[in-house]
Amino acid sequence: MRKIQSMISPSGADFRRNAAHNRELVRIFREKQEAARHIRPQRDLDRLARQGKMRPRERLEKLLDPGTPFLELSSLAANMSYGGESPSASCITGIGVISGREVMIHADDPTVKGGAWYPLTVKKIVRCLDIAIENRLPVVHLCDSAGGFLQLQADLFPDKYMGGRVFRNQSILSKLGCKQLALVFGHCTAGGAYIPGLSDYNVIVRGTGAVFLGGPPLVRAATGEEVTVEELGGADMHTTVSGTCDYAASSEDEAILIGREIVAQWERPKKWDIQRETPEDPAYDPEELYGIVPDDIKTQFDMREVIARIVDGSRFHEYQPDYGTTLVCGYAHIWGFKVGILANNGVLFNDSSLKGAHFMELCNQNNTPLVFLQNITGYMVGRAYERAGITKDGAKMIMAQSCSHVPKFTVMCNGSFGAGNYGMCGRAFDGRLLFAWPNHQIGVMGGDQAANTLAEVKVNQMRRNGGEVDQAVVDALWAQTRAAYQEQLSAYYSTSNLWDDGILDPVDTRNALGVAISAALNAPPVDPGYGVFRF
Repeated sequence: MRKIQSMISPSGADFRRNAAHNRELVRIFREKQEAARHIRPQRDLDRLARQGKMRPRERLEKLLDPGTPFLELSSLAANMSYGGESPSASCITGIGVISGREVMIHADDPTVKGGAWYPLTVKKIVRCLDIAIENRLPVVHLCDSAGGFLQLQADLFPDKYMGGRVFRNQSILSKLGCKQLALVFGHCTAGGAYIPGLSDYNVIVRGTGAVFLGGPPLVRAATGEEVTVEELGGADMHTTVSGTCDYAASSEDEAILIGREIVAQWERPKKWDIQRETPEDPAYDPEELYGIVPDDIKTQFDMREVIARIVDGSRFHEYQPDYGTTLVCGYAHIWGFKVGILANNGVLFNDSSLKGAHFMELCNQNNTPLVFLQNITGYMVGRAYERAGITKDGAKMIMAQSCSHVPKFTVMCNGSFGAGNYGMCGRAFDGRLLFAWPNHQIGVMGGDQAANTLAEVKVNQMRRNGGEVDQAVVDALWAQTRAAYQEQLSAYYSTSNLWDDGILDPVDTRNALGVAISAALNAPPVDPGYGVFRF
């Protein structure tokens, strides 16, 4: 493969302006992430100290193999919900290495309302178990939760993708042979009791760990029985009487040690054998990404410059370089793994849609994972393009992408608007992992376009009703629509609602993709096949 020849001048005025803008966005992101990870009311930290408990990230640090990467997912989940009461959606999830095995980790955060599950906590846990299922990853649960946040029970209990889905996914993991270990550091109450109950192995800490469907207050209210926590669901009762738990530990450190010993007994899966080479750093400095992405989301840039700072050796074999030029397609390696890359260089026309569909077919034929780098305003609209069949050509691209059997990964590098989000493997299309950069915006259309569209509709409505156009009303509607869109388009709104698997500093993209691709290869390949293409 040939090295991409960069056309960027780091000394240029545009580059320096863009770099300053994007570094500031990353600074704000890091500040928000730091607060979500570590800032807690002192009373909650004091409570943990009185109980002899570690903070969840301390547990995680001792559990993971030293010096190995941990790909944290959705670190800013719920950042715009519940008045900020649920940082990181009250739990930690991510892919890490324990005793040499890649595992998915779900850790409750008892520093937030005693680890109670908010609706977005449930969504985050369900998502992490979905990822484990898709990638055949074993799971380690670090349990310490007061159960569901009862004031919001209608939003976390009854529907298909609410609390019950956690336990459904645990059952499916067991069916697939994906091991699960629960380390019970605190209470596992009500439905939360099923996490250790459905795990293949579990360890419970004496004095602080407990597992029960109803705690002492509920038992007293329901039956009148007076019972202590230890009698009802403590470590000694469950390891000597009920058999619900396997190992009792005298401390959190011992529980973690036992857990690492258990994981060390698990067989190592045979990974899907894709083409690999020795990893090599990009020839260009990844920090130059800050100066490449414009400070205005409407400004176009060459996605090849982004590719050059992510892939091994900055080498890229471009497919059909002179056809459908608004979509860049080609082969590269990321941390040694061969991938097929689709990157937007403008609106999707008929030719770029067909090019993308055919390229994805080739990658599926060759068992090459797909990486989508999104910066898309959508598919082209207008009479000439509809007559040329843009709808059916876009549908071909969506069909090829939806039915791909190879692992798919998406990075939202800038804008993601309209149906272009679909063709480029947006959230609805079961990519293994999807990440966003801090500058990312996503929506049916941009804020200005939405405001202009609704303003025009309002003007036409006034005219149809026979009245004069009240410009003040139109202007107010425009301003209100644009303001609402600007909030909802932001990367923080998207990640708060778990429409992605987390915001990344752009320079971390290569490493995140490397961990993601490696984890995906634990799953066996699926049978290839496509639906009907409309010709």
